Amino acid sequence: MAAAGCGGSDGDDGGDGGSSGKGPSRTAGAAEKSGGSSPSPSVTAADGSDTGACADGNCEVTVSKPVTFPFKAPGGRAELSVTKVGPNAVDYTVKRAGGGTVKGGASGTDSGCISALRSSGGGTSCGRVGSSPPAKQDGAVLLQVASGADGTAVVTLVSG
Repeated sequence: MAAAGCGGSDGDDGGDGGSSGKGPSRTAGAAEKSGGSSPSPSVTAADGSDTGACADGNCEVTVSKPVTFPFKAPGGRAELSVTKVGPNAVDYTVKRAGGGTVKGGASGTDSGCISALRSSGGGTSCGRVGSSPPAKQDGAVLLQVASGADGTAVVTLVSG
């Protein structure tokens, strides 16, 4: 059973977080071994580890260490900071240019969070995540952060 913790919300959208029980595209196979200090992912993300691909609010990237990058969100720009990445654990914070913060954090097998960002606010739902990205929602950017057993996390942004 996955234990998960949720973060706060900057708006009053009911806190549904757009949770659809879906998650990153995971592939079968062992993780590649590398000589570097960062774990090699056992997940194939569409955009690899290129966080610059997230600038338009649509991407799927793998992260193996704390990272911060901007992306397009309803009502202006936002900045995602993945603050913790470890085996089956991930924490993050989203700061919006116009003010407001959305946080998420989860730990346990197949755990993660989905945050919904709308011009009127945002919310987060954490727990077990599945194997597909969240479905588009009009006027929202959905952020899914899913932890991996190998110490990596998959970040997925879907703009509607």
